[in-house]
Amino acid sequence: MAWTYIVECSDGSYYVGSMRDLDGRIFEHNEGRGAAYTRTRLPVRLVAAFESDDIGEAFAYEKRIQKWSRAKKQALIEGRFDDITRLNRRGYRPAMMNPESANPDGRGQQKNEMRRTEGWRTGSDG
Repeated sequence: MAWTYIVECSDGSYYVGSMRDLDGRIFEHNEGRGAAYTRTRLPVRLVAAFESDDIGEAFAYEKRIQKWSRAKKQALIEGRFDDITRLNRRGYRPAMMNPESANPDGRGQQKNEMRRTEGWRTGSDG
């Protein structure tokens, strides 16, 4: 199992990453052993995590989200999937669909689409 994750840094900025061991990676970030970006913005708090069966897919999703505006990232974190489309600069609809819909926009979740999970823990209470 692999993860694409978003953490909120102490300065309110977002950092997007991917990893196989989500809990371990969040711990590393908060210990100052994570990315150079987060080292000067501690502590970080996990605000979203998306599960994948493949680390390559998780990495590709990370790179896609990193290019998004703050407003699009916030919409994704808050589960406002319709707003993501509205906020697109080029009209591209991301593969991340509302997981609560059995058939969003006339299509089901593709085999290799990222899945938002509710099982991840946030902050230091995990």
